[in-house]
Amino acid sequence: MKLLIVSDSHGLKKELGELKQRYENQVDAMIHCGDSELMSNEDEVQGFLIVRGNCDFDKQYPLDIRKNINGNEIFITHGHHYNVKMTLMNLSYKAKEVHADFVFFGHSHILGAEMINGTLFLNPGSFLMPRGRRERTYALVQKEKNMITIQFFTDAHQELEELRLTFYI
Repeated sequence: MKLLIVSDSHGLKKELGELKQRYENQVDAMIHCGDSELMSNEDEVQGFLIVRGNCDFDKQYPLDIRKNINGNEIFITHGHHYNVKMTLMNLSYKAKEVHADFVFFGHSHILGAEMINGTLFLNPGSFLMPRGRRERTYALVQKEKNMITIQFFTDAHQELEELRLTFYI
């Protein structure tokens, strides 16, 4: 399974469209963790599993998405309803409740990934206004057998190799 994860693009159309064009036939799913600030009928978001963030006004976007992809339970949220800027505890309770293998979220604009009780929690950072780093980022997540590899990329599609992570499950 290979997934593209992006969040907090805050109105970027051209860049999100280019990201979509680059990956839409290369991954099993394209995921946007909210605050696209685009309407759900715009071309740039077509094909994305996308949730509503605190800066999204289109009610067509759900607050959360649960999806099984290749036998993996995926939970997607923006994170503002789970207070992710302060703690992952609320989100970890939700992950346990829905038996999530992967949890993807945004909101804080801070990239990161960690394994908590067998569930991968990942924030791809912000595609427009990063915090904690200068680079605008997105992530690729790949699961092969018992190994999960996470790669973070800049908006210029350059891998931040020092941030590559591998988890064995």
